[in-house]
Amino acid sequence: MSLLVVGSVAFDAIETPFGKTDKIIGGAATYITLSSSYFTGKVNLVAVVGGDFPKADIAMLQKRGVDTEGLQIRENEKSFFWSGKYHNDMNSRDTLVTELNVLGDFDPVIPENYQDCKYLMLGNLAPSVQKTVIQRLRKRPELIVMDTMNFWMEIALPELLETISMVDVLCLNDEEARQLTKEYSLKRAAYKILNMGPKAVIIKKGEHGALLFNRHEAFFAPALPLEEVFDPTGAGDTFAGGFIGYMASKGETGFAAMKNAIIYGSAMASFCVEKFGVERIVNLSDDELENRVQDFVNLVQFEISLV
Repeated sequence: MSLLVVGSVAFDAIETPFGKTDKIIGGAATYITLSSSYFTGKVNLVAVVGGDFPKADIAMLQKRGVDTEGLQIRENEKSFFWSGKYHNDMNSRDTLVTELNVLGDFDPVIPENYQDCKYLMLGNLAPSVQKTVIQRLRKRPELIVMDTMNFWMEIALPELLETISMVDVLCLNDEEARQLTKEYSLKRAAYKILNMGPKAVIIKKGEHGALLFNRHEAFFAPALPLEEVFDPTGAGDTFAGGFIGYMASKGETGFAAMKNAIIYGSAMASFCVEKFGVERIVNLSDDELENRVQDFVNLVQFEISLV
């Protein structure tokens, strides 16, 4: 099943308690496409970069099976750049630099051979851009998953709410869910979001796992306890890529498949944080992935007799 990913392909510069990097490849769509490529054979990318973006990194995406026909390259402009510094707890960070550059006026152009997509993953972008993508697809995908962040809640709430009403699954973290709904209880927050239009909502809780809700069911996936976390950047996008990639690989849209997809997404995210940037998720083996998923199964599997 064809998958379309729309989001940012960019540069990051990261500092954590374990070290720091100069400019490295980043961006939501980069993590999403790399992660989803382990599950589905066709991943189409719509994004924009400047002429400063290395051809070698584009080739790396292509080697992973990512179709880059929809990647706009503006030769005389610069790519989006973000720099951040993580605190000791690795759950909070300070943004040091944000340079929108080519992303500031990104107009997503959908190539003709992407029009048949069955699954659409909208990475974190301005909600107006996410809405434009949906409107430019002549046929609605079977499953639309959307990521967002608190920034858009602060500066573009009406547009955000309109776009949320058009998607099937909203993916956001616990802080964002509370900000969007003004509810501290994540269960109440989830129900409020479902009333906005989506059929399901995923609430990410970082090192504490992820929650999945629809109107009738709920599911919790733990995060795998890791000895060392080097860099959380992109973990949420890697999670989303694993989720949508698994769904596309199975040709499913239902809640039962979403529960498995949450586990596979969590497994991919657990790899992502082990190295800086995308380094750890570029060349995973099938055995590594399956063993990591088994780790999740072992973490929650138990036998109990109810009397």
